[in-house]
Amino acid sequence: MSRPVDHTRPETVPDAEAAPKAAARKKSVVREYTEAILVAVLLALLIRTFVVQAFKIPSGSMIPTLLVGDHILVNKFLYRFRDPARGDVVVFKFPVDETRDFIKRVIGVGGEDVYIKDQRIYINCRPPEPSCRPIDDPWGKYEQRFGPQTTESFGPVHVPPGSYFVMGDNRNNSQDSRYWGFVRRDKIKGRAFLIYWSWDSEHEDRPLWERVRWSRLGRLIH
Repeated sequence: MSRPVDHTRPETVPDAEAAPKAAARKKSVVREYTEAILVAVLLALLIRTFVVQAFKIPSGSMIPTLLVGDHILVNKFLYRFRDPARGDVVVFKFPVDETRDFIKRVIGVGGEDVYIKDQRIYINCRPPEPSCRPIDDPWGKYEQRFGPQTTESFGPVHVPPGSYFVMGDNRNNSQDSRYWGFVRRDKIKGRAFLIYWSWDSEHEDRPLWERVRWSRLGRLIH
């Protein structure tokens, strides 16, 4: 005769069955987080290498376009489809020390002759030739100097094919192609296009929120 079933006692799952299931769930969660982190890191590396990279402006050579403390984004895939053009603000490996990155504006491209006189830039001509006119240069800033004004000139220089003549917008305070020569095409990393953050590091006595240059955030670089 069979024994009656005691329905008052709760049914229990043997520990031998529960432990493997709990371990499997824990392993699954750990694996999901690990895979998510690896995918995120891989995507970040791919974006940084081929698409967009962030840079910080350490000097005033591009004032007023870029200020010290501006954080910018650089488009790294644009020049896979076209060459740098006059007026582009580009980041490149410094020809004298390629461990450093510089940022300047393209003024002359390969095959052109560049001549500068009296704060004016001439391409493929020299005054006083009747047809010689300076290029449109809305970017250049020249500091007013005290005392007698001297006539400054540079060049002409011929830009080799596949190279670029670059200058900082802060023309009196920029070490650029006038001093160390040309930038080769394969040393250009990309075109600067956006200021995503700007921090005033000079006025340490100001409150933190006043040191953020709010008006510059999201500004396009032209």
